[in-house]
Amino acid sequence: MVTLTDTQPKTQSRLTLQTVEIAPKTLAIRCLDWDRDRFDIEFGLQNGTTYNSFLIQGEKLALVDTSHIKFRQLYLDLLTGLIEPTQLDYLIISHTEPDHSGLVKDILALAPQVTVVGSKVAIKFLADMVHRPFEHLIVKNGDHLDLGHGHQLEFVAAPNLHWPDTIFTYDYHTKVLYTCDAFGMHYCDDPTFDEDLSLIEADFEYYYDCLMKPHARSVMAAIKRLTKLELETIATGHGPLLKYHHAELVNRYQQWSQAQTKTETLVALLYAEDYGYSDDLARTIAQGITKTGVTVELVNLKDTEPQFVRELVSQAAGIVIGMPSQSNSEANTIINTILAAASGKQSIGLFESGGGEDEPIYPLRNKFQEIGLSEAFAPILVKESPNQALMQVCDEAGTDLGQWLTRDRTVKQIKTLDNSLEKALGKISNGLYVITATKGEISSAMVASWVTQASLTPLGIAIAVAKDRAMESLLQIGDRFVLNVLEEGNYQHIIRHFLKRFPPGADRFEGIKTVPASNGSPIIAESLAYIECEVTSRLECSDHWIVYSTAQTGRVAKLDVLTAVHHRKVGNHY
Repeated sequence: MVTLTDTQPKTQSRLTLQTVEIAPKTLAIRCLDWDRDRFDIEFGLQNGTTYNSFLIQGEKLALVDTSHIKFRQLYLDLLTGLIEPTQLDYLIISHTEPDHSGLVKDILALAPQVTVVGSKVAIKFLADMVHRPFEHLIVKNGDHLDLGHGHQLEFVAAPNLHWPDTIFTYDYHTKVLYTCDAFGMHYCDDPTFDEDLSLIEADFEYYYDCLMKPHARSVMAAIKRLTKLELETIATGHGPLLKYHHAELVNRYQQWSQAQTKTETLVALLYAEDYGYSDDLARTIAQGITKTGVTVELVNLKDTEPQFVRELVSQAAGIVIGMPSQSNSEANTIINTILAAASGKQSIGLFESGGGEDEPIYPLRNKFQEIGLSEAFAPILVKESPNQALMQVCDEAGTDLGQWLTRDRTVKQIKTLDNSLEKALGKISNGLYVITATKGEISSAMVASWVTQASLTPLGIAIAVAKDRAMESLLQIGDRFVLNVLEEGNYQHIIRHFLKRFPPGADRFEGIKTVPASNGSPIIAESLAYIECEVTSRLECSDHWIVYSTAQTGRVAKLDVLTAVHHRKVGNHY
């Protein structure tokens, strides 16, 4: 084992590197981030974290994943001391989250001949990240790559663990499974392996709860694909590698995920991944669905089995189908399986793939209506290359489906809060506002009452936005919007307009007089006042985002008029 420590001042985070031979001709490069105390917004870390990558030497040389950019110089110095970069044959990317792929651009500069190996989605993401051409090999579940000297690699699809592009890599020679985020933990210590389970099991469970629990069904699907593999070591992307207790810890993942999936609401989203614009449209619809807390299982119509589809559809509360090509006989067989397994208690949504030879959408729609399924959103038709407006339609359609499926759960939650507490919360009064924004081709609006000034220098405003609001996607960091302050005694018609349910992609401002703000967003002409804002940070709070923005400019139309105020009777719903 070799350990390298950097020479940073003690006031900075302590970063060290460790190299360990974990199997024949297999080297782990562990970047130990001892003092990191937060990982994304959901993780408060107690024990730092590590970023693990691996070198496999057969007749050909492969690097599995890279590291976080904070280790850039330390990592590259170590790597170039271990190998000659021009001899690197493959760079396998388990997924493209920056803590694992942060140095891909640097590796490509050192080894321009390398072939980048990843899922179709990963290669697409990387192309957008590195902004330069590179040799690549797209792999899917069950594909093999022979490095020589017995190192036969098999790739295992593991989408949504926890990114859509994730793949595992299994080496038949060493029986090492490379899993990136799955089965990992944020735990930094010198021991390479999981010798003492008692030290790590709390961090292991915390990591699962934060990262994998929302994808419990995908966890179970991935574990099912692993059953044929004989495992000696699970080489994770974070924390110690699992050698001594991997069977026990995989079993815990399975038990936790089974418990989670018994209570979750599921949508089966089936589409032909390699046809037309199906992939982009499907993932945007899925994004809208997941905003509402509903689980989505993405299924490629081309690479699935009828039995799996039959089981999935029978468990789903909602079904979404992207129309395949008329010439795709396999996909059309699966659609017949879906029809046979569907029931009148489910909701359905259909979208064209835009490949030019899509199966007709309306005959299939009629068949589902005959069975008795409820249509969650009108068929989405693709007449030209997808633009922002079409993607917004897809996002809002997914959100509508998710909200429809969770309506009973929402009512139940409203009824469960303690009566005294809900009445006390209801005494917190708020103003009435309409948030408006334009981003590219998209304009949207929402009624807001949870709004407050949040800072003096700079002047800042905080807004609570429910995760399942269509407007949420226009309130990302760097986005601009207008806060329209409504006038006491002259707001009811505006509130009624913006509270009504709009079909996906509908014009929110039809019949409302607006003028453009300097940031491009609509100002409601009847507003008492308006403030132009720019989003600078977001904080996740259970079912809402707290969106903090700086106030750029503003104007008051009537100085001696009061803001409209909203008084609730109870505090557990709007």
